[in-house]
Amino acid sequence: MTDPAEAYEVVIGLEVHAQLRTRSKMFCGCPTAFGAPPNSQTCPVCQGMPGSLPVINRRAIEFGVRTALAFHCRVNERSRFARKHYYYPDMPKNYQISQYEEPLAEDGWLELPADGQPRRIAIQRLHLEEDVGKLIHEGPLETAHASLVDFNRSGVPLMETVSRPDIRSPEEAAAYLRAFRAILLYLGVCDGNMEEGSLRCDANISLRKRGSSELGTKVEIKNMNSFKNVQRALEFEVRRQGEALHRRERIVQETRLWDAERGATRSMRSKEFAHDYRYFPEPDLVPLELGRAWVEEVRTGLPELPAERRRRFLSQYDLPPSDAELLTQNRALADYYEETVRRAQKPKVVANWITSEFLRKVPGDDETKIAAAPTRPEHLAGLLLLIEDGTISGKIAKDVFEKMFRSGEDAATIVRREGLTQVADTTALAAVVDQVLAANPKAVADWKRGKKAAAGALVGQVMKATQGKANPGVVNSLLHEKLSQL
Repeated sequence: MTDPAEAYEVVIGLEVHAQLRTRSKMFCGCPTAFGAPPNSQTCPVCQGMPGSLPVINRRAIEFGVRTALAFHCRVNERSRFARKHYYYPDMPKNYQISQYEEPLAEDGWLELPADGQPRRIAIQRLHLEEDVGKLIHEGPLETAHASLVDFNRSGVPLMETVSRPDIRSPEEAAAYLRAFRAILLYLGVCDGNMEEGSLRCDANISLRKRGSSELGTKVEIKNMNSFKNVQRALEFEVRRQGEALHRRERIVQETRLWDAERGATRSMRSKEFAHDYRYFPEPDLVPLELGRAWVEEVRTGLPELPAERRRRFLSQYDLPPSDAELLTQNRALADYYEETVRRAQKPKVVANWITSEFLRKVPGDDETKIAAAPTRPEHLAGLLLLIEDGTISGKIAKDVFEKMFRSGEDAATIVRREGLTQVADTTALAAVVDQVLAANPKAVADWKRGKKAAAGALVGQVMKATQGKANPGVVNSLLHEKLSQL
């Protein structure tokens, strides 16, 4: 049976909320550190006490402008904060200070990595707002006896970026979110931790008949805390909506929650419209006016961003696209690679070691762990130079790398202390080769019958006999010389 969803085109737009890495909150001087005791980082402003007045955090504005420029947005010279009214227990004022009609920036795009023509997803707007508090339930939400409120997060600077409905598959939505997070990490404006909630994503999804230009009824999905869950939730919703449309059922505009354990979305509430929030300009804050000169000053401080760095890695280092994509997923990893290449002068060899051995030890998307890795670029470069000059073999090098990572020592110290220097003495190796040939008459006979692969087995036996210390080139030369004489 044909999947009903195949008759429809998927239309997705993402709303990404990122907590900004400022030391203080959006409208007050309270700290923003994660994990502090509940309600220990609050004041009358972020608790919504009567008579308290907000003051805009300049650093948050700068971070917003940096991000907007990285996404090729038009930064508006004038923007304004507004009050967004709705009731929820973790929001003390019963309104959120956000931006609506006059956002910080508009009309940008994000480029998705691709082997062929890069794909651009349009960005409709980027605006700033304050985060709300956090509810802590005593047990499962449906049966909780009580819920507690922690206002530490209330007032933390939050940046919302809204894409246009240009995304056409759950896989592309996950790719967009990965590319989005990579840019935030390069800019240093957000730590990108989805599990802690500093990066959050809501998805709007609808289906329409293939070939139609009219958008279907959209459904919003919340509560997705990883790239994998974003993709899984959207895949489920594609199936659910496709089957409903196939049965000629009407799709309801609503907000649904993703339940990762059940692998399904469930209805939460009917979807609000903009007028439901009763927006009006925030009377306690003057309009925000940004001078062109200051915006251009911020632009000059932007780092080389992932897409540009990826293209440079392809051309400068002649890497395969998959390696270039992996090595530029965050700034710390890309810096680690380039510093190692600068010292070892072997771009492809360095890429192979980082993508296999190094990333087996360190999560490639965790900048903090990359920065704290005991094996620094100079250590890895030193190891590769020992392989190049024949001091150690590739097999021994992998064992040395393991010891380097555990101890933090450089390769030369470990090789010298443990006597791991490669054996290249032809006289000593010739004796081992003779022993291996005498002990493996079947492999020798196979070689004589034309099975050249038998030579590889004999090389392996010599390497085993020398505990991997024999120089493979010398061993190959001696073996072929002696086999030819038989």
